[in-house]
This record gives sequence, C-alpha cells and structure tokens, in this order.
Amino acid sequence: MASAPEKIPIRERRPSVGVPIVDIQGSVGPAGVSRPKHKRTFTGFGPGEIKHVEASIPEPQREAWLKHQVSGFKDKDGFEREVVRHVETTLARSLYNCDESAAYSACALAFRDRLILEWNRTQQRQTYADSKRVYYLSLEFLMGRALDNAILNVKQKDLAKAGLADLGFRIEDVIQQEHDAALGNGGLGRLAACFLDSLASLNYPAWGYGLRYRYGIFKQEIIDGYQVEVPDYWLDFNPWEFPRHDVTVDIQFYGNVVKSTDDSGKMISRWEGGETVKAVAYDVPIPGYDTPTTNNLRLWSSKAASGEFDFQKFNSGEYESSVADQQRAETISAVLYPNDNLDRGKELRLKQQYFWVAASLYDIVRRFKKTRRSWKEFPDQVAIQLNDTHPTLAIVELQRILIDQEGLEWDEAWNIVVNTFGYTNHTVLPEALEKWSVPLIQHLLPRHLQIIYDINLYFLQTVERQFPGNRELLRDVSIVEECQPQMIRMAYLAIVGSHKVNGVAELHSDLIKTTIFKDFVQIFGPDKFTNVTNGITPRRWLHQANPRLSELIASKTGGHEFLTDLTTLNKLELHVNDKAFRKEWAEIKYANKVRLAKHIKATTGVTVNPSALFDVQVKRIHEYKRQQMNIFGAIHRYLTIKAMTPEERQKQMARVSIFGGKAAPGYWMAKQIIHLINSVGAVVNNDKEIGDLLKVVFLEDYNVSKAEMIVPASDLSEHISTAGTEASGTSNMKFVLNGGLIIGTCDGANIEITREISEQNIFLFGHLAEEVEELRQTHLYGEHTVDPDLAKVFTAIEEGTFGNPQDFAGMISAVREHGDYYLVSDDFHSYIETHALVDEAYRNQEEWITKCITSVARMGFFSSDRCINEYAEEIWNVEPLKVEKPAAAADAGAGAGAAQPSS
Repeated sequence: MASAPEKIPIRERRPSVGVPIVDIQGSVGPAGVSRPKHKRTFTGFGPGEIKHVEASIPEPQREAWLKHQVSGFKDKDGFEREVVRHVETTLARSLYNCDESAAYSACALAFRDRLILEWNRTQQRQTYADSKRVYYLSLEFLMGRALDNAILNVKQKDLAKAGLADLGFRIEDVIQQEHDAALGNGGLGRLAACFLDSLASLNYPAWGYGLRYRYGIFKQEIIDGYQVEVPDYWLDFNPWEFPRHDVTVDIQFYGNVVKSTDDSGKMISRWEGGETVKAVAYDVPIPGYDTPTTNNLRLWSSKAASGEFDFQKFNSGEYESSVADQQRAETISAVLYPNDNLDRGKELRLKQQYFWVAASLYDIVRRFKKTRRSWKEFPDQVAIQLNDTHPTLAIVELQRILIDQEGLEWDEAWNIVVNTFGYTNHTVLPEALEKWSVPLIQHLLPRHLQIIYDINLYFLQTVERQFPGNRELLRDVSIVEECQPQMIRMAYLAIVGSHKVNGVAELHSDLIKTTIFKDFVQIFGPDKFTNVTNGITPRRWLHQANPRLSELIASKTGGHEFLTDLTTLNKLELHVNDKAFRKEWAEIKYANKVRLAKHIKATTGVTVNPSALFDVQVKRIHEYKRQQMNIFGAIHRYLTIKAMTPEERQKQMARVSIFGGKAAPGYWMAKQIIHLINSVGAVVNNDKEIGDLLKVVFLEDYNVSKAEMIVPASDLSEHISTAGTEASGTSNMKFVLNGGLIIGTCDGANIEITREISEQNIFLFGHLAEEVEELRQTHLYGEHTVDPDLAKVFTAIEEGTFGNPQDFAGMISAVREHGDYYLVSDDFHSYIETHALVDEAYRNQEEWITKCITSVARMGFFSSDRCINEYAEEIWNVEPLKVEKPAAAADAGAGAGAAQPSS
C-alpha cells in the first residue's frame, strides 16, 4: 500500500492586534440633558470616529435599538417563517401562486438577510481592528450560483432542505432557478472567485473590486453548429447585490493637462475638461465557510454624470438624444471584453479598465484617509493585488492621486505605489500581454500618459546607471515600445510598479523568468519574482458540486475537516482496498454520469450511454488549449471504428467526447473549432453503424453551474495545451478532486499534479516546453510533414464528410501551411497512442478505481486556502483577524453607529 503523503506544515502566525471594542454601560450624561445628535453617514466611520459616535448615542436610543435588533433565523421554523414572509410581503405572492422561481427568490432573500448581519459585523470588526486590508482587483469574478454556496458555507443545507420540503419544494429544483452571475468567462475569473471564498473562510480582511457587467460576456447559443452571441440578462432578479447609490465616483476621460507653478515654485499639473462618467457601487456579500466572516465584493456600474434624462432636449423634440448621454455611459459596464477588432472597441476596453481602477482607487484612498495616518503608512495598511494586466492603470492612477491631488513629491509617492502593488501574471504568450497605443491613451487619458512617460524615464535612468551603455537592454525593457504607433506595454508597467510579481505554477513562474521577463530578472534580481501555484476551493468544487462524494469522504476521514484542510484527504489511501468503499465510490460516479446524460439528452437531444467513458474538455476555446486536436482525435477514432469489422467493434471501448466553452466574439478560428465539433457530432451521433461506440457532444453556454454537473461526471478530462502555453489551469484540479483522471501535456499545473499523484495516475503525452521553440523554427525554416494519422483526418474533412470543407480550411492550413504554431501535428501521434492506453486502463475497472481514489487522496496541495496563505505571507504581509464566536459577535454589532460595509 502506498504511504500517505506528508501533511503540509501549518504555519504559525503572529497574533493580530486589534483595537478593543468599547462596551459602554450606563448613562452617558446627566439625566434630562441630551447630547448633540450624532450625524449618521452611509459610508461608515473610521476606527477613531466610531468610538466617539458610539459614546454620543443617548441611552434610550441605544436600548430601543438593541430591543428591536434583527437576528437571523436559528431553526427550521424560523427559516420557514422568513421564506413565507418574503413570499407574501417582498414578492407579493401567496400560497396559491408561489412557484419554484418565487420559492428561490424567497429562500435567497431569507439567507441574504442572515448574511447581511454577519456582513455588517465583519466590516465593523475590520474597522475596529484597523489592520492591513487586501484589495483584489480582477476584471472577472466567475462566482457561479450564490444560494447553494451561501447555504453550505453557513452549514444550513439540511435545515433549508427540510424547510423547503415542508413548504412543498425540492431544494434541488429551487437552486436550479438561479442564474449564474455573468461576471467572468474563464479560469482568471474562477480563480478570483475561489480566492474570495478562501479570503473570507480564513478570516482575512479583504475586498474584491470588479465591474458589474449588465449583459455578461454573452450568452452562447449554438445555431446550425455555429456560436451565436446573445445578451445574458442575468440581472433581471439578483437578490445578492446591494446598490450603494450614496457611494459614487466621478470618473474623468479625455480633456487636456494644464501645467502651472505654485507659490513655492513647484510645477503643478491639472487634468481639465473632457467627459465625466459616474461610477455607482454595488456590493455583494462573500460568506466564509464555518466562520462569521463575510467579506465584500464591490462592483462598479457606469451612469451618466449629467443624469439619465435631458428634459430640455426631450421638450424640443430630440427624443433619442435626450437619453444619449446615459446610453453612452452605460456601455462602459455593459459587456465583459467588448470586441476589440475595431478601434472603437479598443477605446471602450481601455475606458472600461480605467473606469474600474479609478473608482476602486478613489474608494481605497478614501477609506485610508479616514484613519488619519500619514501617507508613508499607506503600504502598511493597503495591499492591492493586480489579477493579470487589466488593472495595471491602477499603478498610474495612484501615482496621479499622490502627486497631483495630495501634493507628494515624486520619489515618495512612487515608493508608496511600488510597495502597495503586487502583480499576478497569467500568461507566457507574448500576444496575450496587453498593449495600448500611445495615441489612444493620449486621447483618452492625457495626464496618465505623461505619468507613464515619467515612470519610464526614471526607470530607464536606473537601468542605464546599472548597465551603462547597454542600449539594447534599454530598448527591450522600455515600457514604451518603439513601433508605429508607439505602444505602452502594460505587463512591463505592472512589473516596474509592483514590489512582487508571481506566476501561477512552477513551470510558468520559471518560464516568465527565463523568457518574456528575463531582462527584468537581470535588473531587479530574482527575489522580486515568485511562484504561487493556483488552487481551488474544496467547498464549491467538492462539497457543493459533488455532495455524495463529499459525504463518503467525510465518513472515511473522520468528518469534514478536509473542507478547511485539504491535506487530510490523505487518510483516504488507508481505505483504497475497502470493497464497500470502492463500490459506493463507483456508484456515486455512475449516478453523476446518469445526471449528466439526462442533461445532454434534454439540451442536445443526443442519447449517451452512462457506461461509456466520459471524455471531457470544457474551457475557454483557444488554439493553444488545442480543442482542435481533441476533435481531430475524435474524427480519427470515428474513422478507425468505421474501418473495423463487426467483431472488432464489439471489443471497442465506448466513448462520449464532451466539449464546452465560449469563443471570444472576434476570434474567428476559435469559432470555427466550435463549428467543426458540432459538424462532427451531427455526423457521428446519427451513424447507426457505430451506435454508442462514439458520441460527440457540445454543451452550449458553459458556466460554473454546468461545470458543477460536468466535473463530477468525468472519467477523463483533457488538459492538452501546447507545452509552455498554459500558465496553470485550475479545471485540471477540479476534475481530479472529483475522481476523474487526466490526459494532458507537461504544462502548467499538470506537472505539479503529476508530482503529487504520481505518473501512474495520469496520462501524459507530447513534447516538452523546452522543445517547443526548436520545433517551431523547424516548421518555418526546415521541413514540416503532417503526421500520417492527422493527414487522414484532414482528407476526411476535405472530402466533405463533415459538411462544407471550406468552413474548416483555415484550421487545416494553420497546421499544414502556416507553421503549425501550436504543434498539433507534432503531438498527434503521441496523443492517439495515449488515448489507446486510456482505453486499456478503463477496461480494468478495479485498477481504474484505485487510480481515482489514490489521486483524490493526494490532492491536498491544490487548495485555494494554501494559495491565500502564501500570498498573505510572501506578498501582502497581512494577518487574518481573530473572529469571535457567532453568539458573541451578535453583541459586537449592536451599536447604532455600526460601520457599514461601505466603510
């Protein structure tokens, strides 16, 4: 029996030192003499102010407030009472017309009310402690459904299930009514969501900042095999957000910069004129697991600063233009990643990014200034993490605030900026590193361009002193790329303006130091660059997505401790030969496959056999992720089966190839890959000669909720990116944690997963990262022969087997004539051979189950809790807050002057 892996040592932390909560007893003044009435404020109080405010509240008011203070439901009857109350008063319905949608709304509101209480107490606790806070800036937060997550995190699933049953509803049907929050698209956004969950669960004082997209990225529909983008109306009913119409920020665009000299002779820059758009805050509570801590996600929505409606224009008959300002302003937060194939799309993207970081920085600075600390303490109170290059303008904006508005000298301000920011890089693809043209920034953000030029000048001066005469190095590391037009390299700006830069897997972190950022390692030294391998929250990706497996694991590991310390999964290895345990494990996997098969039938009309091997690739569609190689492999399997005799087919393993994911609206090749997958499915799924031996399915509009159904049902998942292109990947972790095996390349976190679970439990293939560049050079300047098996696939496509061959000519020519940049042909033979090994392994179900159980037992390293502790220790220098027990916490939030979440 394999020995259990060692536990990760638990780090000892210094205790957090917080300001004690003042509990004032008795009268605060002579009888009959009232004190001045305190003035309430929507945006809360600083740590010093709150004590004075609490002392100024007269005793009778305090008693009345405490007497009627709201408390959350504590039992099934209380929950049912809250649900019925919301149905009848909030929704204006009754027993007779309460359907599942209304039941969801009422149930969500009941749990939301409960969360609000802890949310307010958390903000007050953090304000009192007055310790350093983390601000996580991400353009995406792929949150998924909130109700099930909230119910599980407050450990009330059984109570809610029983209460809803009493009222005539199944909890599963109620949960299904919720729309996914359309705030992201891929792994970047899901990682951010996992991090918010872990920050709250570990009691770190933290906020997330993002944009409130009215229509998401888009809702994907498949029509005649093609992706069609339609708006995602996810905000029609969203009980989880709170509009903060009192928390608004005016954001400036365009205009010009006026320079003048003050009385002391100092040069002053003023950004004047242009257009102003109003940012309005919307807050979303983020509950931690089994803790009262409920952190905040603040999303910004754009509104016209001049108001929604111009009455003068309307009265003069200009009806359309009377709302033009509002429509133009609202486009900023309408859609995630607007198509940037057009110049107007590029401007909108840049506008979106600045709008978001400027509003967030205003909020962060406002909160800091309430503490009345000196500016040099800003990095001791504030840690801002940039999730990829999208929020990089925050560096420039903070420098602008400090020198233009607060009057700090450049060097002092820049030192504050650098010590505040950390930058997470998510790609080694040079084309994926954001660049903005100088003319565009000059037009949209004239003052920021001046500051970028100054940052670059001072940086290059330090490089020149360090490496005198090295003109080539200066050109290579300059933030301003010398081309036509000049471009601002945002990743370089993020590196120069941050004190730490991290990759998200060991291979990725090594690659950025030896390839795209190697010159910066030479300048700053290796210590500025670090690695934090990504992780996932086991609360959502095991406990919520796969409840039966979670309960089975709990029965063998002594409880649910693994949900907060994933390393305790190693206890499962003690039971790998337990027959009853293995039998139930297999039954759970089969039940999950049946559930997915029903969904496939309901949504696509295709009948699949749950006993077949479910082979899954669900993720953003991109050439480097190589969904094209997967579908070429499915075509090869189809051609092979067609060439078999009936006797040979009887020995063939049945397989279902399942795809899902969205292609960016302007990414033509990715959309063609989707079209090919659906065209192949249309042929294969209707070929009676092969029957259940092969099915090809594309599930439209892939999102977190669908992932929660697909991941537990997977036997094999495909993580087949060209080696050296996938920064980390987190779906690989989710699939393995749910008892599925991986076929993959030596890329991203696959390498670390292999190290943890051993090579016997993963199917690796393909060339290594260090071989990729040489192969690409050979393709371009030497001979390039398409793999013979792949050539047969291309022939079948070109013969019209799967529809009009012209539709797929670009995909074929990318491999055959244009250098095969992603090495589809080079890896294809290895890919096909490895799939044959998968078939053989799956035949031996006893050995397959052993592989699955062993893999799950060894996945303890890949928790987002471990990630957050590493960020906190190595990058943010922040401590978790000590949290009182919920019963005691109820008293802490009693004061009428409690700081609000917008504090």
